[in-house]
Amino acid sequence: MPPTVRALVALLYATAAATVVVELVNWAYAPEHGFGLAVRTGWALVRSFGFLILVWHVRRGRAGAKPLGLILAVTTVFAVGRLVVPRSGVPPLPGAIGFAVLTALCLAVVVLLYRAPTVGTHLVRHPNRLVLDRRGIGWQEGVPRRPPVAAWTLTARVASFTFPALMVVPALVALGQGELSRLPLVLGWLLFAIVVGNVLLPIGIFLLRDQAWARVSLVVVTVVVLLVDLPMCFYLLGLDGLIRDGGPLLAAAAVTLWGVARSRTTTDARVPRPRAESPLPDTVR
Repeated sequence: MPPTVRALVALLYATAAATVVVELVNWAYAPEHGFGLAVRTGWALVRSFGFLILVWHVRRGRAGAKPLGLILAVTTVFAVGRLVVPRSGVPPLPGAIGFAVLTALCLAVVVLLYRAPTVGTHLVRHPNRLVLDRRGIGWQEGVPRRPPVAAWTLTARVASFTFPALMVVPALVALGQGELSRLPLVLGWLLFAIVVGNVLLPIGIFLLRDQAWARVSLVVVTVVVLLVDLPMCFYLLGLDGLIRDGGPLLAAAAVTLWGVARSRTTTDARVPRPRAESPLPDTVR
């Protein structure tokens, strides 16, 4: 690997470790250790494994590493930031310092992924697939026959796939409150998250094929998710839950909508314009 790519891998390992350390510090300084804090801390710790998966993609030069790194960095900052700020008072100094370091690491990851030319030329490979040819059955790089997918299309697709998990976390927090009167509403919330996950699967497939209806459908699903999840966070978890759990979802939705808009612009730029016909007769031309 080139030196810049090796530096990116080391940075990803540092970011994964920093995520774990900051979460443990927040847990130690938290005034109370309830079920909600445990769920949110556990989900934030899972992101450290996400950075390790990203390392695997970077080492193999996968083109999907860029959108995965962007959405991991953005949502990690929001997921960790919601735990640094307590319900009342100021954040503890160790937690604030750790959050600042983690934010700087995530920003550096995004800059290297999207601004370093060496990294860009390295992340060009596609996932392997099982093929059958004259030599028999084997695995080889599955280069798609369709035109290359815009990077922002991949970003929108990856960002939208985080919607179900970002809805399940606050729903589990509300479920842990143990209010039986709200149990049907919470179960409906969980069911809605499952439905959204199944709806996004075919949309993501046709989004990579540059289908216009898939882009429109993704925008509609994103808006519906926000209209359902944000009011549910506020009603079941209050203003604190709206900020802590609605914030990461709002960030993922913003990345999704921005990716759809940028992918449409990129697609239009690739379409060649028809050459205007000359008004002169063929004999004159």
